[in-house]
Amino acid sequence: MIEKQHKKFLTVAPFECAWRNDLRFREAGRGCVAFEAFALNDVTVVFREHVGSQHYHYKRDNSPHYTVIIGSHRNRRLKIEVDGNTVVDVAGIGLCCSSAFQSYWISIYDGLISIGKGRYPFQNLVFQWLDSNPNCSVQYVGLSSWDKHVGYRNVNVLPLTQNHISLWTNVDCGEYDGKEDCEEAMENESGNYENWGLGNFLESWELSDIVFVVGEEEIAVPAHKVILGASGNFSSSLFNQDVIQLLDVSYPVLHAFLQYIYTGHTKVLESQLSSLRTLSLKYEVTPLVKQCEEITERFKLNKKLFDSGNNVEISYRGSKPQCGTAFPSGLPLSMQRLIQFHVTGEYSDVDIYIGGHDLVAPSHKIILALWSIPFFKMFTNGMSESISSKVLLQDVPLEAFKAMLEFLYCGELGSEDTTDIGTLLIQLLLLADQFGVTLLHQECCKTLLECLSEDTVCPILQAISSVPSCKLIEETCVRKLAMHFDYCTTSSMDFVLLDEASFSNILKHPDLTVTSEERVLNAILLWCLQAKELYGWDVVDETMLNLMPEHLFGERFHSASLLLPLVRFPLLPYALLKKLERSNLSKKIPTFEYLVKEAISYLEFGLADPQGDQNARFQHRRSSFKELQYICDGDSNGVLYFAGTSYGEHQWVNPVLSKRISISASSPVSRYTDPKVLVSRTYQGTSFTGPRIEDGRNNVWWMIDFGQDHQLMCNYYSLRQDGSRAYIRCWNFQGSLDGKTWTDLRVHENDTTMCKPGQFASWPIVGPSALLPFRFFRVVLTAPTTDESNPWNFCICFLELYGFFR
Repeated sequence: MIEKQHKKFLTVAPFECAWRNDLRFREAGRGCVAFEAFALNDVTVVFREHVGSQHYHYKRDNSPHYTVIIGSHRNRRLKIEVDGNTVVDVAGIGLCCSSAFQSYWISIYDGLISIGKGRYPFQNLVFQWLDSNPNCSVQYVGLSSWDKHVGYRNVNVLPLTQNHISLWTNVDCGEYDGKEDCEEAMENESGNYENWGLGNFLESWELSDIVFVVGEEEIAVPAHKVILGASGNFSSSLFNQDVIQLLDVSYPVLHAFLQYIYTGHTKVLESQLSSLRTLSLKYEVTPLVKQCEEITERFKLNKKLFDSGNNVEISYRGSKPQCGTAFPSGLPLSMQRLIQFHVTGEYSDVDIYIGGHDLVAPSHKIILALWSIPFFKMFTNGMSESISSKVLLQDVPLEAFKAMLEFLYCGELGSEDTTDIGTLLIQLLLLADQFGVTLLHQECCKTLLECLSEDTVCPILQAISSVPSCKLIEETCVRKLAMHFDYCTTSSMDFVLLDEASFSNILKHPDLTVTSEERVLNAILLWCLQAKELYGWDVVDETMLNLMPEHLFGERFHSASLLLPLVRFPLLPYALLKKLERSNLSKKIPTFEYLVKEAISYLEFGLADPQGDQNARFQHRRSSFKELQYICDGDSNGVLYFAGTSYGEHQWVNPVLSKRISISASSPVSRYTDPKVLVSRTYQGTSFTGPRIEDGRNNVWWMIDFGQDHQLMCNYYSLRQDGSRAYIRCWNFQGSLDGKTWTDLRVHENDTTMCKPGQFASWPIVGPSALLPFRFFRVVLTAPTTDESNPWNFCICFLELYGFFR
């Protein structure tokens, strides 16, 4: 939640955004926002044309906007994004502060974004960036976050005038003296979980496995071996015994000692400071020893401070009071020792077994309970695990559970756990949700969002769609699938494994982008069939010749009637609609027949169902690809020509020279084997590539690489013969995603089209292959040319591709 606090203090929860009507530039595209922020990382300010909602997040924003992120990448970088695309990413500039509020200002003036630090706007400038295509309509300011809570206060929006420096007097700022409980307000905002920590187990009998007996009264004080072992050297006292006798130590001193270990903070009377130091020295709690000695020295230097009745406050230097840091951060505990105890099982009090496997790891109940309320309840509410030293978990993935245990002991997600997006990270996310490990859940969510791609989005959505706490990821996946519908429904068949609700949400999404409505129809039929391979509606139609749709679609037969109306049939070509009208699909599926006839009626007579939503049904969808269609041989509508203009940004330059694309050949580059000639748009009398011997065979080819950020769904291609008479007769035109595995897009056998020197020739790519996006394309000879002297020379001086490009 986002909630206003006293003194204009507000907290923004992870993945949310705060909007206020008064946070608005007086003049669109020009203004300054000054504020103070308190955060571990990612102080995020969004500038939009319109105000957003509480659950708005800039990663899902499809409208024009600027985003400034101070302290990105775990407080190491400054980032500026334009419409979701990173334009600035610099290290070590304008970072966050997590120990106190820090002042910042950000101004925008016709695309000039200035960022500074300090109370006074337009002073202490730390970075500037000018947008070459400025958005002069941004007006509303949103205060956002990433995966951690961010506190904001004293937020003011100022106009821009010629005398910028004088504006600081208009800012309502208060001095921060470090005594306000702002961090505590953040903690209250973040929910009950962040109130849960090691301090809850201070002198608690819950899960304790050792007892101190102190003072003449022999007061019993419970503690936990693994925590004591990580804070100092208790080895001789903790080994094989459950009671430590400290009859010469008073209870207040032991309480202060344990409070320091369990919370990082304590208070003790000045007269007891020496006893606290002695106890700390005995058990080698080094940070506390040093702080006791430093305080004692200060008292000696300034006797006015001496008053045996005063309390002395001691705080561990690595702690950040009430800022919700992860265990063991902020506590005088050695992470290395905790990891060692996890590996060796020293001081363990529970053995965890995973169904079907032997002992996974000896663990410590206190560590598991610190992170997980379900584990705490399991160990304390009278269940069998409360009195047993063994826990058996069923239906839990072994490797993911081991990764979660490692996180519980060090508070960090291992780099190896974030590389396997397909399985381990998703399983880890689901385990974090199952056992309520909130910080691990947030880390997994953050990593998944950062690594989300068209290739991983389907399995991720399939895994998390039923998890209520993953709504942000689910919405992001649905939008990404909708925006890259063509690719995600052709590159793999993972989409057919999605549940009906998720697939329906994709089809209904306002950002659904396709190259043709036929692609939507094919995807719905493939999903209903739970198909294992890619094919079009015509194959389904043939299959239905001998099968009823109830048998063909099985359990998804009812879903077909619900999903087919999401196809915008009136946008299909009239000739295709007439084919569909005569198809088995129309004859055997009433809903399909009705939709096809309605579309034909509309195209022929302008008639449609008066109750239908014509605004949606007859409106063209956007395309995620740029349409570059063949018109005539040698035209300027092809993809290679488009790349030469830097994708429409300036006048044409040879795209090989500008490194927009790369072209390679089967033989080495030479005077007559020059890749840049093929896209130079000038006739070359001699241009060929020769054979490369691979596996005892001649391999002859020209290959195009559009680069890792671009793909083409090719539906036409053109070649031009050089001045020779070495005419090609047998060759293949192929596409590939990785440059290793090739798909035939068109196979030429005894093709006699080429018959004159300098001749152009073009061929269409038909069928489902035209809907496949590829990064690499090549033309490869499969038999000798007509030239008897050099039959394996592939002689062309021009190459162009057409289709849908991104």
